[in-house]
Amino acid sequence: MKKIKFGERNLLNGNEAAATAVLLCKPKVIAVYPITPQTACVELLSEFKANNMLDAEIVHVESEHSAISVCVGAEATGVRTFTATSSQGLALMHEILFIASGMRLPIVMGIANRALSAPINIWNDESDSLAQRDSGWLQFYCSSVQEVFDSIIQAYRVSEARDVLLPSMVCYDGFLISHFYEPIHVPTQDEVDNFLPGYEPIFRLDKGGKITMGPVGRPEHYMEFKKHQADAMERAKRKIIEVNKDFAQRFGRSYGDGLIEEYNIEGAKRVVVAMGSIASNFKYYIEKHDKDLGLLRIRSFRPFPKDEVRKILERFDEIGVVDRAYSFGSGGPLFTEIKGILAKDRKLNNFIVSLGGRKLRVEDIKFVAKHAGKDEKTYWINVFGGRNVIEGGKSGGK
Repeated sequence: MKKIKFGERNLLNGNEAAATAVLLCKPKVIAVYPITPQTACVELLSEFKANNMLDAEIVHVESEHSAISVCVGAEATGVRTFTATSSQGLALMHEILFIASGMRLPIVMGIANRALSAPINIWNDESDSLAQRDSGWLQFYCSSVQEVFDSIIQAYRVSEARDVLLPSMVCYDGFLISHFYEPIHVPTQDEVDNFLPGYEPIFRLDKGGKITMGPVGRPEHYMEFKKHQADAMERAKRKIIEVNKDFAQRFGRSYGDGLIEEYNIEGAKRVVVAMGSIASNFKYYIEKHDKDLGLLRIRSFRPFPKDEVRKILERFDEIGVVDRAYSFGSGGPLFTEIKGILAKDRKLNNFIVSLGGRKLRVEDIKFVAKHAGKDEKTYWINVFGGRNVIEGGKSGGK
């Protein structure tokens, strides 16, 4: 059994940090189905339950589709819920993800990001969660173990806000964060309780009530449901900023403004945009080797902070966007978002890196830093024996 010291620093990996944060958030129903690299998260939650540390019903289901369905049913009765998954498990949940968001159920789910099959691959990229970007869930992408812990707690408060009521995915890179150990601060239960009050639903299913949830939405009503949902997603931006600020005041930690995080932007001549753990690699590279390069890390992919990103990137003529997922026939998902909000006179190129756990080498970071915004091409980095290949098959420079 992992021994947690509350109110102190603990050496935890990303999965353990996620589970410990969930423990402190006091969910009443947790639906679990293990899948690599998420498994240790739900195992630790089961250990917490077995050792009487967690007052929750842990439901062991036969598939990820059932796991998210259990959360939908439980959350509809007015209790806080949690589940976690990766890769094909998240893909199997696809049908129910839209139901959870459409029913305005503030479920929180941990995603240990892993590549999608085929071929079968258990290593990291962000294709699993980014494939669900239109499902109506908030999506947070973490760059450290501490951020995983903090984001779980923040996600509950954002999702459960009366003017939001949308589910959240807290995404952290499989193995690179899920299995990476880092000393993190774990607050006391009282500190978390003061930040995150108990969940009080506006409506719930119960035996004595007269309420129907998830009914048929006829043409004369359906669009209004979706407009309310879209408005809630927009309001979530303000709530994320507000919660991040309050969290910083209470715990001394923040992640940019909650939506984005800047590094070396002032005075930089060109900029790289990235998400997840590789943002830390670029931050280190900038610190040691290239003060002319700035970094913009996207923490909230949904809602996407269009205005905040545009305000920063419009200062630059040379912009490189790093993706660890690819939309076939289009490009990197992050690149597509960035391109859609910038003026056409900006030089913007896309770097596809580390799919399926491919190593991001020092020379790859140097290549991205050197070529960021130098043309308008898409580069596949470190493929075919270490080459950098331009979209369409031509070999790029090293």
